[in-house]
Amino acid sequence: MTTYLYLSLIPEALIASMLPPDDFGLYYAIGSAKRSHGQAIFFSVDRSKLGDADLPLEDADARCVAHADGSPKRSLYLSIYRALERVPREALTALHLATDDGRVLTVEPQEFIEDGEDRTHLYQELCPVTPRIVSALNPAEFAEFLTGAQSNVHVPRIVFAELTLGNLKNDPDHQDVDNLPYPNIGHLRDCLRELAAAPDKATKTVLRQMTQEVLFRTIRNGVFVGDPTGITSFPLPSQDALEREHRAWWRSAQSTFGQ
Repeated sequence: MTTYLYLSLIPEALIASMLPPDDFGLYYAIGSAKRSHGQAIFFSVDRSKLGDADLPLEDADARCVAHADGSPKRSLYLSIYRALERVPREALTALHLATDDGRVLTVEPQEFIEDGEDRTHLYQELCPVTPRIVSALNPAEFAEFLTGAQSNVHVPRIVFAELTLGNLKNDPDHQDVDNLPYPNIGHLRDCLRELAAAPDKATKTVLRQMTQEVLFRTIRNGVFVGDPTGITSFPLPSQDALEREHRAWWRSAQSTFGQ
């Protein structure tokens, strides 16, 4: 059987498994007994692109083997600490978003291209830290801001998603919030106003840490992986494509409640 490597974001972990992505996402989201559930966000990792990364790959070879009855090894944790920073961006070959009932959407990496729209951004950091931030910086600038060693507060690599702001993206006082599903819209408006009033301010924290599941339906431009060498984009399909080609996943994502 093939051994796959996955980089989980919530929680952060490098995992070996004999399950392909869709089956692993189902298992990781609902477990083998299907008594608990929760969404999963993970990357497929290309082992050939890991180079000399400090990872216990020999352990995967020795221990990720089929059970005595021939059933596949579902998961073998190889690292649960600082796994993201040890996996090069180029080794992340696909992003998988599993809903809490185990439906999996797979997204391929693309070169980041700025959309050119002048707006305020709402970012949910996913790993290794999890605050929610409003910022005037585009995704590439935001990644550079968070990973630049010139700052006292930085991380070596960051994964984050851009979330929709609807009509608030250019006007914090817009009366139509377009059914934005975030808690405490008043606080979000205050953060946007504070950011707009301070042109030299790059970011403003909305939530100090993520406490519930990410609402996949609120992801606007996709998920990004950034470090000092650059940024990789994992853009989600358009809503039309989601409705036509990924209907089961999209319906599940729309029925999830979180923050």
